Amino acid sequence: MENNLLGTNLMMQVGILVHDIEKTGSDFAAVLGMERPGWSWTGTLEQAQTEYRGKPSEARAKLMFFSVGQCTIELIEPDEHPSTWREDLDKNGEGVHHLAFTIKGMKEVVARFEANGMKLIQKGEYTGGRYAYLDSNKQLKTLIELLEND
Repeated sequence: MENNLLGTNLMMQVGILVHDIEKTGSDFAAVLGMERPGWSWTGTLEQAQTEYRGKPSEARAKLMFFSVGQCTIELIEPDEHPSTWREDLDKNGEGVHHLAFTIKGMKEVVARFEANGMKLIQKGEYTGGRYAYLDSNKQLKTLIELLEND
């Protein structure tokens, strides 16, 4: 495996799949001693250009973010459409879905991961950037999410 496929070693987010974002959000808020933040939907297919396993997907999810120091906890409640979120929630239940890193050069970083046996599962756009989920479960026991901001 190449040295530092990411080009960084600064993790910025832990993503957790949940069935009920409001309930789990309230539980996190109580543990962290802060107010529960609101949640928002990911973009539509037209906005996010979501691709899951190489095909366009209408998948959307409710997202809620907790800032905890240098890292963010992201709660994810997916809709019913095909996505890594829905697949993992149905298969494995609630829990950690991914570790996210902010990177530069999305295409190059994805290519390095794929050359090392960690294939692209899902990708899309968000306001100000793009994301990609890589299947690193065999090697790392969780997915890696790449975030590239403009």
